[in-house]
Amino acid sequence: MAIGSTLPRRALGRRLRELRFESKKSQLAAGLAIEVSKQGIGRLEEGQPVRISTAQFRDLLEFYGADGEARDEVLGLLQEVKAAKGDPSRGWWRAYADVVNPHFDHFMSLEQACSRMTAFQLTLLPGLLQAPAYRRWIVTTTDPAMPSADVERQLELTARRQRRIGEAANFSLNVVLSEAVLRHQVGGPETMRDQLEHLVSVSKLPNVSLRVIPFGATPHLGLVVQSFTLFEFPPLRAGRPPEPPVAFVEGFTGALFLEDDKTIARHREAAAGVREVALREDDTRSLVQKIVEEDSA
Repeated sequence: MAIGSTLPRRALGRRLRELRFESKKSQLAAGLAIEVSKQGIGRLEEGQPVRISTAQFRDLLEFYGADGEARDEVLGLLQEVKAAKGDPSRGWWRAYADVVNPHFDHFMSLEQACSRMTAFQLTLLPGLLQAPAYRRWIVTTTDPAMPSADVERQLELTARRQRRIGEAANFSLNVVLSEAVLRHQVGGPETMRDQLEHLVSVSKLPNVSLRVIPFGATPHLGLVVQSFTLFEFPPLRAGRPPEPPVAFVEGFTGALFLEDDKTIARHREAAAGVREVALREDDTRSLVQKIVEEDSA
C-alpha cells in the first residue's frame, strides 16, 4: 500500500514526543543535546520534514534514556521515512510546488496517504470534484497575474489529483455541500452548467458520496462551522491502530492543520451533524440535475 512518507513521519514524531515526555525533557533541552533548534524539535514531533542525521537520532534517543525496544522502533520508523522519500512515485506533486500555496505540499501528502476524506464546503467545490473550467476560473481569479503556462500546470495538477478517485481501491471521498455551492455562478452560467453535469457523473462512482444541505434544511451545526476537510488514515502496519486523523481548515491567506483529539472530535461531530440534515445521494443528484435544467431554460 503506497501511503507516502506522511504516515511514517507522523508516527516517528509522535513516538519521539512520547519519549521526551517520559524523560521529562523540554524541546529546548532536546534541541541543545543534538544541536537543533527548539523549533526543529517541534517540527520533528509534528511529523514535518527536518534535516537530522541518523547519528543525531541516536544521540536524541540516548538523551531520552530510551530502552532497546524503543530505539529499534524509532530507528525502524526512520528507515521507513527514508524509504518512502526515495520512491519517485510518491511526492509527484512536488513538481508543481512553484505554482501552489506553501501549505499545499503537506495537504497533498495527507490527501495521497488518507483512506477516507470528508469535506464540508460552504461556497466552493473541493478540488477533487472541480471540472477544468471551474478550476481555471478559481486559479485566474485568485492570481490574475499568473502566467498562462502556470495556469495550465495548475489544471494538470488537479487532473492528476483526481485520478485517485477512480484508481485507488482503498480510498473513499465523502462530500457535504451547502446548496449555495451549486447556486454560485463560479465562472458564469456555462461553466457552472458543465460543472454541475460533472458532479452528477462523479457522484455515481462507488467510492464517492455527494450530499447537499438544501436551503430549507432545519438549523444545523454547519451554519456556524467553517468549511473543512477531515483526513482519516489506514494503519501504518498490519495489526496496529489507524494513524490519527487530521483536520484541515483553509483561509484566504493561510491554512491550519489540526490534530489534537478535542479538535478532531469537534470536526467529527460537525461532519455527523451536517450529514443528518443533508439530502440523500439520489435526492442530491436530482437537485443538481434540477438546477442544470433551470439554468438551461
